[in-house]
Amino acid sequence: MNPFKKFTLFLFFGLLVTLFQANAENAEIATPPAPNIAATAYILQDYHTGKVLAENNADAKLAPASLTKIMTVYVVFRELANGHLHLEDSATISEKAWKTSGSRMFVELGNKVKVEDLLKGVIIQSGNDASVALAEHVAGSEEIFADMMNQHAARLGMTHSHFKNSDGLPMDDHYTSARDLAMLTSALIKEFPDYYRWFSQQEFTFNQITQHNRNPLLSRDESVDGVKTGFTDDAGYCLVASAIREDMRLISVVLGAKSANARANENQTLLNYGFRFFESHRLYEGKKPLNEARIWKGESKTIPLGLAEDIYATIPRRQYKDLKAAIVVDKKITAPVVEGAKLGSVKVTLNDVVIVDKDLIALNAVAEGNIFQRLSDSVMMMMEKSEDGK
Repeated sequence: MNPFKKFTLFLFFGLLVTLFQANAENAEIATPPAPNIAATAYILQDYHTGKVLAENNADAKLAPASLTKIMTVYVVFRELANGHLHLEDSATISEKAWKTSGSRMFVELGNKVKVEDLLKGVIIQSGNDASVALAEHVAGSEEIFADMMNQHAARLGMTHSHFKNSDGLPMDDHYTSARDLAMLTSALIKEFPDYYRWFSQQEFTFNQITQHNRNPLLSRDESVDGVKTGFTDDAGYCLVASAIREDMRLISVVLGAKSANARANENQTLLNYGFRFFESHRLYEGKKPLNEARIWKGESKTIPLGLAEDIYATIPRRQYKDLKAAIVVDKKITAPVVEGAKLGSVKVTLNDVVIVDKDLIALNAVAEGNIFQRLSDSVMMMMEKSEDGK
């Protein structure tokens, strides 16, 4: 073949390959459906936004086994935060706590054990005896403690949960759901970040007995930092997991898997799916001015507007550039205005679908102005109204 023709063909095919590669790189990759998970119920959601990325049977009322202890420690954390309890306080181990069956911290009858040690015994060793000891110390009895658990569940919006004990051993009318557990875990991480670090601790020694955390994902995946395993014959193998990668935190809940290995694998599958095909962004910072609005008849002429808290968006990967935001401010804002008053909105859309809709609020109060400021602004408002009417 003519050398020139060979070169021409080579150049032609080279250009085709280059164009194909460029188109492949620029093409949008559709988000695939969530994987099939072998479990009675499951859910995967973004911690910051609450957006559900995968779910099945998530509202079914199921036996939670030791996942109950997430609520147990949440209640204790609340008592600590309120000053009703202290980590260095000591709880006396009752006969009921000492005799509690199942997984144990191995506390001894009549001994005094620090609240901090009991918490670690619950979180790391999944000690049923430690759970009962904490419940009795906080509320006087496990029954009253269960009432506290249910009050907090109601406050958090856990509408498919009801607790009868602190350890998760089988009882009639003791149940929760995958969605409720994800909700509870989000609250625990948000409200108690300093205590939450104990959920990533891989072993704890008490009474010269070292026990390892039952969550194998802690050693398998360095992004995983919690949360809790559970098993009973009724509940099957359960696991709530949480992981953080590139500032995106996901929470996965798997209930009713067939084995300890299966519950870990299914949670890992959910987490990998979420991180691979979705991304989370903080779009606006809370308590920071987004807009300076005109305020009438006030002691000042403007008022800073912002958001009550940070705004995040969870979106399919590679679609960040398609986000659009619109800030709408109320017309004719008039003093007095209290801090936190709703004075507009912030809406974020993706492909014309609203994915975030939050109130725009006053970041500080503005009192009513003096008589001269009020009169001056009244005249200006009438003049503007007159101009608008022309």
